[in-house]
Amino acid sequence: MPNAPQSIGADPLARMRAATRALHAEAERAGFVRELLAGRATRSGYALWLRNLWPTYDALERALAAAPAGSPLAALADPRVLRAAALEQDLAVLAGAQWRGTLAALPAADAYAHRIEDAAQTSIARLAAHAYVRYLGDLNGGRVLRRVVAGTLGLDDAALRFYAFDADPAELEGSYRAALGCAAAEERDPGAAAQEAAVAFRLNIELAEAVLAAIR
Repeated sequence: MPNAPQSIGADPLARMRAATRALHAEAERAGFVRELLAGRATRSGYALWLRNLWPTYDALERALAAAPAGSPLAALADPRVLRAAALEQDLAVLAGAQWRGTLAALPAADAYAHRIEDAAQTSIARLAAHAYVRYLGDLNGGRVLRRVVAGTLGLDDAALRFYAFDADPAELEGSYRAALGCAAAEERDPGAAAQEAAVAFRLNIELAEAVLAAIR
């Protein structure tokens, strides 16, 4: 096994995966996500969850859109993975057109969005880490979550756009991983992206706990 540390060090995606493995498992058991996966979510709770995911995608996608042409970040603004508009459509179905005003924006969601905005101002690799956590998670787990949400809440496709991609998820994941690797490799500090990915998972956990607390 002597070559394992070297191979992880040379691959920013492998470093992020290693740094977040335990946190990833924790996030799947945290707060509202635990209730959702167990089939115990309600429609109102799910709407609150989406409403508080939205600021993170909005912040991330505004930052990626602002990247100059030719930047490694520009490739991460692939319209096929962007989720903010799909979230807005689902929320309009679930909670009406005024969802921004009728559903609470929790401090944990603001904290997560502000962290993304800070990353965008300081480091390509740090922003890429947030894209890694959000979009690869969507591509990997989206089909499972869609089945759970549709079965538990009885929703049809009009309220499940968040999980719908305009490409084969497996193929899209492969091309997006390559783009993420290029962006994360821009940082001189090889651990920067992995450290930020770990922060992103902790923020996800805090958000899931905050949503569950808000609906109890």
